[in-house]
Amino acid sequence: MNDFTFSVPQNIMVGRGSLAKLPEAARQLGGSHAFIISGPHLTKMGLVDKVSDSLAAAGFAVDAFTETEGNPSTDTVEKAAAAYKASGADFIVAFGGGSPMDVAKAVGVVAKYGGRIEEYEGAHKVPGKIVPLIAIPTTAGTGSEVTAFSVITDHRRDYKLTVFSYELLPACAILDAELLTSAPASVAAACGIDAFIHAEEAYVSRAASPFSDAMAEKAMELLGGNIRRFVACREDIEAAENMLVGSLFAGIAFSFARLGNVHAMSHPISAYFDVPHGVANAVLLPVIAEYNALADHGRYFKIFNYISPLKVDAGEFEPGLLPGAIRELCGEIGIPNGIVEAVNNASRNGPVSREAIEEKIEAMAADAMKSGNIAVNPRASRQSDIEMLYRRAL
Repeated sequence: MNDFTFSVPQNIMVGRGSLAKLPEAARQLGGSHAFIISGPHLTKMGLVDKVSDSLAAAGFAVDAFTETEGNPSTDTVEKAAAAYKASGADFIVAFGGGSPMDVAKAVGVVAKYGGRIEEYEGAHKVPGKIVPLIAIPTTAGTGSEVTAFSVITDHRRDYKLTVFSYELLPACAILDAELLTSAPASVAAACGIDAFIHAEEAYVSRAASPFSDAMAEKAMELLGGNIRRFVACREDIEAAENMLVGSLFAGIAFSFARLGNVHAMSHPISAYFDVPHGVANAVLLPVIAEYNALADHGRYFKIFNYISPLKVDAGEFEPGLLPGAIRELCGEIGIPNGIVEAVNNASRNGPVSREAIEEKIEAMAADAMKSGNIAVNPRASRQSDIEMLYRRAL
């Protein structure tokens, strides 16, 4: 057993209609002026106004930045930080999926300590507490409301940088499943499978502990048992609640056990081709599950039974069954069949050839090898292995 310590120093409110508790949470922070960081989709839906109005009605001044994009960039962080400082706000409300939360965490750093977010890349470079932050997820996927990471795209390098510090943890998280019901099926699928992969990679990680295992197992039970229902009908509030809580537990799991090759390899795909993060993870998962099967020591059996509608006994199971179950699940919820399809689905500039993607594999593999997640993947990997896995996933 690995030595382990843990602390979850956050206030987490879970329940239908819990968005109404936002003013109470804000008062507990001691702030008087909120700065909402969100995206254009939630703005068009009127949900940002709903958050703003609830705070204003409780006596808070409110400003907002709603220009976050998928795979948010360093330039977006700079714009949001400048807007935050100009507003005079004293706390941040991150409202949305992983992108607004990543931006909010980054803004909390640079607004407090100056410089550009690139200067804080890596582990434990944030010198102290950041601007107080309340996180309100509107997708069941990233678990960012309980993670100590901010992932930002640096287009100057075609690279996704990661800032890791426990100072990034939001002071409070509000999980209201009613906010998930308007998500398109494609978003529900990509976010849901991303959350499952957080739990799966934490569970098989060489840095896993009994604490992270407990979080990961419950997360996989909730996510694997509800993702099909939730993608089929986002208004299934019971499935939405289970997905949201599963994502929360998965976020806690990987905050302590880290991830693996899937996430190390998905970040370059998103950086080079702007593929949504959850989709990039999903097209890699079955290939990497095949690769890691050699290192399995009984955990694939549990993972299989969490996601497969057809349960098996231990005596009937062998690790090679898991990749097939993953492919079946991904196919049922509409995940693209490989990197080439995922890249072309995301492309805004016309078709991208297989050959054009293959030309980037060596550079993507080099970037993936910079990730600390490679070190805890259950099967050891060299750059040549990563290049091979990219080719298998095309």
